[in-house]
Amino acid sequence: MSRVSESAHLELEVVVARVRKESATVVSLTLADPSGAALPEWHPGSHVDLVLTEDLMRPYSLCGRAEESTWRVGVLREPGSRGGSLYVHDHVREGDRLVVRGPRNNFPLVTAPSYLFIAGGIGVTPMLSMLRSVHAAGARWRFLYGGRTRDGMAFVDEVREHGDGVVIWPEDTHGFLPLREEIEALPPEAVVYCCGPEPLIAAVEAVCSASERAAPLVERFAPKQLDETPAGGDRAFTVVLNSSGERYEVPVGRSIIEVFEENGIYADSSCQEGVCGTCEKRVIAGTIDHRDSLLSEAEKAANEFMMICVSRGTSDEIVLDM
Repeated sequence: MSRVSESAHLELEVVVARVRKESATVVSLTLADPSGAALPEWHPGSHVDLVLTEDLMRPYSLCGRAEESTWRVGVLREPGSRGGSLYVHDHVREGDRLVVRGPRNNFPLVTAPSYLFIAGGIGVTPMLSMLRSVHAAGARWRFLYGGRTRDGMAFVDEVREHGDGVVIWPEDTHGFLPLREEIEALPPEAVVYCCGPEPLIAAVEAVCSASERAAPLVERFAPKQLDETPAGGDRAFTVVLNSSGERYEVPVGRSIIEVFEENGIYADSSCQEGVCGTCEKRVIAGTIDHRDSLLSEAEKAANEFMMICVSRGTSDEIVLDM
């Protein structure tokens, strides 16, 4: 399965047309073309990379309406973040110009007769457009939205517009999300989507497995915790660029991205944690120790793509389509 960006290599300047407070901890940015033209088309589940400073680029899910000429992203203020969310909340204002890359879609909406969407906190953002799409298509769906507190949950009124299939579940008044009850009540053909903090995703995966259902389709905002040391350990290997034949040694303790940067080779990257998919490259030859939190087990076994910010070669040499 290819995970190609919807607008490969697209980079454009946008203006921040609106900054809106969506909850106690979330703001949304509406982004527009400075000339008034429509921004490129996108599909439910897509995200874009916002270039906030020369050294700070972060991915955010598109959560507006796909048919609109503008884009919208929601950003949670996270004091413990690596700087992106704090920069947006403290420095980005209406009228500012930003560079945007994408859209990319690592979390596409599949066609199915029935859906269960499970959103935790800011994980609601990629699912807003999914809900609009399946509701408009007349599919059966249920939307379970949890958060620590009600005042911290963004876009609640927007979600509720779709009717009785929406369940709003603040943890401080309702306790934990009723995952087992919701998942076990699903018809066999239902598809489960989940986005949110890692404990929620892990719990949904565990319930689906115990219920002998297909694995949920998930998007993570932080790396998945590895249960054991990645296969093959950390070893040196050689990267070959298919287009030029140039060869680069990747030593123990250094990533491919870091080696490329040291040698003046530009490659798109954002999260540096194997979560967003910005740095994905096609593998022409060699075997990979996949350490990302994005590819499925089947995709990892296929050995066709890798995230060069975290994954490594298990063979002495790998060849990338660059």
